[in-house]
Amino acid sequence: MLLNPEITVWLYKDRVDMRKSIDGLSIIVASNMAKNPSSGEIFLFFNKGSDKIKILYWDRNGFCLWYKRLETSRFKIPKYESITYEQLRWLLDGLDISSVNGYKKSQYQKFF
Repeated sequence: MLLNPEITVWLYKDRVDMRKSIDGLSIIVASNMAKNPSSGEIFLFFNKGSDKIKILYWDRNGFCLWYKRLETSRFKIPKYESITYEQLRWLLDGLDISSVNGYKKSQYQKFF
C-alpha cells in the first residue's frame, strides 16, 4: 500500500458479507456512509466473526481492494467512526487500538 499516512481511515459500523467486492463495497461507502469512494480515503469493512477485514481505497486511477484473514484470532474492532493510518497498522498487527496510544504528532514553528 503506497498511501499517505495523513489520510483518514473510515470504519463501516455494520458487519459485511466478505463476498462483496469493489462494486458492492463502493455502494456501501456512497450510500450508507455518505462518503465518496474515490476520495483517496481508506474504508475498512469487517465480517461477522471479526476474523476478516477488507480495505477499499482509490489509488490515482482505480480502486484497490485489500483483504486479510486471520487464522487463529480475531480483530479487536474499535467503536470509532474513523482512525488514523498509524492506528490501522496497529489494528492489522493485532493490537487493541482503544487501549493503545501513540505519541502525538509534534509540530514546531521555531527551532531556536
